[in-house]
Formats: sequence, structure tokens, C-alpha cells
Amino acid sequence: MIQLKDILYKVTINAVVGSTSVAINALYFDSRQVSKGDVFVAIKGTKVDGHQYINAVIEQGAIAIVCEQLPDHLIDGITYVEVEDTNVALAYMASNVFGNPSENLRLVGVTGTNGKTTIATLLYQLFKNAGYKVGLLSTVKIMVDNTEYKATHTTPDSLTINRYLKLMNDAGVEFCFMEVSSHGIHQKRTEGLHFAGGIFTNLSHDHLDYHDTFAEYRDVKKSFFDNLPKGAFALVNIDDKNGLVMLQNTKAKTYTYALKTYADYKAQVLENEFSGLLLKLNGSELWTKLIGDFNAYNITAIYGVAELLGLEKVEILRLISELESVSGRFQYLISEENITAIVDYAHTPDALKNVLETINSIRTNNEQLITVVGCGGDRDISKRPKMGHIASALSTKVIFTSDNPRSEVPETIIEDIEKGVEPQNFKKTMSIVDRKQAIKTACQLANPKDIILIAGKGHETYQEIKGKRFDFDDFKTVQEFLRQLQK
Repeated sequence: MIQLKDILYKVTINAVVGSTSVAINALYFDSRQVSKGDVFVAIKGTKVDGHQYINAVIEQGAIAIVCEQLPDHLIDGITYVEVEDTNVALAYMASNVFGNPSENLRLVGVTGTNGKTTIATLLYQLFKNAGYKVGLLSTVKIMVDNTEYKATHTTPDSLTINRYLKLMNDAGVEFCFMEVSSHGIHQKRTEGLHFAGGIFTNLSHDHLDYHDTFAEYRDVKKSFFDNLPKGAFALVNIDDKNGLVMLQNTKAKTYTYALKTYADYKAQVLENEFSGLLLKLNGSELWTKLIGDFNAYNITAIYGVAELLGLEKVEILRLISELESVSGRFQYLISEENITAIVDYAHTPDALKNVLETINSIRTNNEQLITVVGCGGDRDISKRPKMGHIASALSTKVIFTSDNPRSEVPETIIEDIEKGVEPQNFKKTMSIVDRKQAIKTACQLANPKDIILIAGKGHETYQEIKGKRFDFDDFKTVQEFLRQLQK
């Protein structure tokens, strides 16, 4: 059985009361899971402070407590370890408990506002198709080679990350591609992990309900690259003005990708259609089933990563041409009535603008572009009018509706969105609170050759209202309504 001192390796300790030469059963930061012989790490969360549960977990049988502040009353027989930051301590302890699994595979992190899921998932797909055993930690799902697990967070907690990485070790996985969110970086969930490389996609308006300023949001992303080891690579999009910022203090080997600027990996869009993209990528022409300039960036990043991880250029081009689109990312269908419906996760102003501009660059303007969009509740309020402005300016018709209202009143969220609509676009818009009814109305308004965009939820198969999750799938919903129109 492992001892407490064994899992404290690399943890910065301020004080210890009791012995660290005690056998421990398991490591937890959720007080509800603690039982006899366990170690409890008291995390100061955004809503709950784990220090409040120290006495409770001792009663449940905890043998050791890791905390930022020692309790006033110490109990004999219990080991107390005081550390500077319990989030950091948990991350290193989690790695140690599972045998530092990130060191036994090549782990690549993808960070940025948009494109994380697409890049990580397509890299998983590409390396699988190349014959490797591969892992994936993403917003949509977790994959341990061929075994799928449900994802709950973009970047899971440290224990969960290392638990899955250990499963990957056991399955013989060679590469793992992981989304790295700003929340995950800020809460130190990726500390203690050994990354072989990092990718920066872009930075735009998001998560300002969590981060106080855009500068803080940017600097949190940057800290991921600051902490990359010397032997890793850092690949950044330098068409984004923050791309070179990410590289300022990194020890990793630096590489760039772009569509507009000279870069190590450079792509040019030759053709852009609903059937796919024709790209010129580092001198070679390439056809891909993916659509839009934003996917041209994603493909360029994927090409760069594959080459940096040792695949041959000709093989990479072949494998990219075989890639299939990611669930909820510009996922589309064409009905028998010749109506195109597109479901996309675009939930930030920049992502929505990219998707709408992509559609407008492909369509002939003889057809309508009908957009269904909302904004999530209990999240950044300041982006709502921006979303309203973009949707109404770049669409023929817009239906504002509920996204995941959570604890907020849906009508209030929609009113915030409507504030961004300019007077000349008022007549384009309508508001339907019920998302299912909004999608149904969009289908009823559509004529043959028209395009419907349903934005904001993408791959999600639920809607969160007043603390409860209800089954709801944008793609299945629009598919069913378009099928009904055919009857």
C-alpha cells in the first residue's frame, strides 16, 4: 500500500503535523467520497471551501488532511499537511498516486477560445487512422483508445485526468490529445502533467464571467505555454495578435501556423464549398471534407502537430483528406426539400461571426439564411448584445431563443441579446423562448435551398433549466422537423 510521503513528491509544503509515513487508501477532494484511510485535500472552490469539511471527513475515517490553513483544533493520530495552494498540491498528488501516467505517453494540449474540441478530436481521429493507440480528453467525450467515456468538463479535475491517463497507459496508448480550458489552467488542473506539446488556436471574447478582464484571460492561457518543458513544442496561430504573446516566456521549441501571415505552417483556401475545402498547405494541394476558414486554421494546426510528432508529410495529407467533421461542429444535413440545416457549437461572438461569414461566403444570396441562437444563463452577460448584433447583421432572419438558461429567466437573457440589434435589422428578428418551437419555426420559414443555422449548443444533448437537465439535441430536433415537412 502506498504511503502519504510517496504522493507528496514535488508538493511545496509549509508545515507538517504528524507522520507522513502512514499508509493511505485513496486521495479525494470531494468530502462526500472520503472513507477510512483516505487523504482529503481541502480545495477553496468558487462556491464551496473544502476547509469547512475537515472535521466531517475525519469522522468519516480520513487519515490525513492537506490544507492551506491548519485547523485551530488538531486531532491526535491525524496527519495535517499545510501547503501554499491545495489545487497545485492536488495536481501533483494525483499524478503521483497514478504513477505519473503523462510521462508514459505523448500528451498534447490544445488551448484557445475556439477550435479546441475540433483540433483535439481530429488529431485523435488522424492518429487512430494512422494505426496508433490514441487517447482523447475533450468537451464532447473521453476516449481511451477505442473505449468511450462520458465527459463532464472541458478540462476535468486533476484526479480524473490522471485516472484516465493511467487507463491509457494500461491500454498501451502512445498519444493523447487534450483540451485545456482557461478554467482548467487557472484552477491548476494541468499542473504536474508532462506535455509533449501545446497548441494555441485564437483568443476572443469568452469566460469574462470567470476572469475579471480580457488581459487576465489571455495571461492564464499564456501560463500554459510558460510551463511547457524544454523538450516540448509550442505551436501558435500568428494570425491572432495574441499568438506571439503565448511564446514570450516559453522554454518549448516554437512553431507558427497561419492563413494570412508567413508561418512555419501556411495554408491558402483555394475553394470553399458545403462539400469541403480545397487548400494549398505548405506547397501541397489538399481536399478536406471540413468547411470554412476556421476549419482551414484547424487543419493547418493538425498538419503541423502531426509533422512535429513524427508522421510523414505524404501520409499526413492522405489522413487529413479522410477526416470526418466533429459532432456539433458545423454538422449539417440537407433535407429532401433541399433545405440545409447546420448545427454548430458557436457560443461566442467570434465563433458565431466565423460560422455566419463562412455560410455567407458559400451561399449565392438567392436563398435565406435563418439563424436560431441564444446565450447561456449564469455566464458572461457582456457578450449577449454582441451575439445579437452579429446574428442580425449577418442573417436574413434571426430567431432569438433559450440556450441553457440555468438559473436565469430566459426572457431576460433574450432581452440582453436584443439590445445589440441595430434599428435597420429589427424586422429580421423574432423571439421564441422555447428552443424546440424556435427550431420548428425556422423549419417552417425555410424554402427549398434555404439555410438554417442552429448555434450555441452543438454536441450537447441536454438543456439546463432551473438546475435540471432535460434531454434536448439540436441536430435530432431539426432533423425531425425537416422530416415532418416532407410528409
